[in-house]
Amino acid sequence: MWLESLLELQVVACRSEVRRCAAEGEEKLLWTHGSNKGTEGIYGLTLAGACRGFFEPIKMKQCFFNESILFFYNNSGKELSTIWRPKDALVVGLGLTVCVFVLLTNTLVITAIIINKRFHYPIYYLLGNLAAADLFAGVAYTYLMFHTGPRTVSLTVKTWLLRQSLLDTSLTASVANLLAIAVERHQTIFTMQLHSKMSNQRVCILIACIWLAALLLGLIPSFGWHCICDLKACSRMAPLYSRSYLIFWAVSNLVAFLIMMVVYMHIFIYVKRKMVRMSKHTSFHPKYRETMINLMKTVFIILSAFVICWTPGQVILLLDGLGCTSCDVLTVEKYFLLLAEINSVINPIVYSYRDNEMRATFKQILCLCCNRRSKYSTSIKSTNTERRILADNGHLVRDSTL
Repeated sequence: MWLESLLELQVVACRSEVRRCAAEGEEKLLWTHGSNKGTEGIYGLTLAGACRGFFEPIKMKQCFFNESILFFYNNSGKELSTIWRPKDALVVGLGLTVCVFVLLTNTLVITAIIINKRFHYPIYYLLGNLAAADLFAGVAYTYLMFHTGPRTVSLTVKTWLLRQSLLDTSLTASVANLLAIAVERHQTIFTMQLHSKMSNQRVCILIACIWLAALLLGLIPSFGWHCICDLKACSRMAPLYSRSYLIFWAVSNLVAFLIMMVVYMHIFIYVKRKMVRMSKHTSFHPKYRETMINLMKTVFIILSAFVICWTPGQVILLLDGLGCTSCDVLTVEKYFLLLAEINSVINPIVYSYRDNEMRATFKQILCLCCNRRSKYSTSIKSTNTERRILADNGHLVRDSTL
């Protein structure tokens, strides 16, 4: 009986000390009194194990939200310079130059689509949204240029995550828009139409889904998919990002690229076969062949620009996410990011400048400041240069080189 009473006493003492042990983080024998030395040792060990069972489950993973950015960079092994080096100045100079062109060209595209009612169709709404995504990319990249290099040291965890989230959201939105345009072109080319029959409501829903997906992918790290509470999972290129997120983000973009490449290759093969088949008929209109050639050139430019600008950056992100220690990703990361941003300048050129009506509207906007007397009706003359072709059903359709 005295042993049972003694055990109950020890349990009470153990429970009274659990909070203190958990707070101090000490795992030690909680019972140190008793008359029997041998019993004291036996029950002391038993109660120590019981106390460990109480407080071990409530141990929380340590997080480092209050640490400096330098702490995370040192943890991942990424160099963070406190002085301006020639390399830093070169990257920032080139980056700001690209940002200026991105902002100007995409603002021009959006303005042209707004003022010209001939562009109020689904394909041009998607082009406008692409320009808006690229414009946002220019703003995000400008923010990055003013918070990179030696200025990175002064960032907090929240501002660093904001900087990266803006960039990820904008670039993902650009990729999603390119994919949407590829699908739209596939639909119209195969039905021999200039414009899609998609209603404005569906276009708005599609645009909303594009931005929702971009925001989701861009803001996920800020909502918990980071390595602030798991330093071993931190990547080298983005010291606060988890390697698993980099893998997810890179694979998502590469899959989107693969789908778009398949869609455009399907268009390319269809156009080529259609041109060969139509050339056998005496009624084959020569303008039709010219249209097909221009379309294939556009497809080639789109694919080439996207592959050149996007693939290198996605590959090094994937390699960093996979933990490739022999890959020197830190040496080329900024240049590959700059190359991806250049795609935002190429998009307005490829998708807009090759359209005669868009080009005429550009001229009208740029010349507006020089000649305020010129009226918008002058741009209507560009319709005389529009090529008209005969479809299989004998109806006239306007040419589109998109």
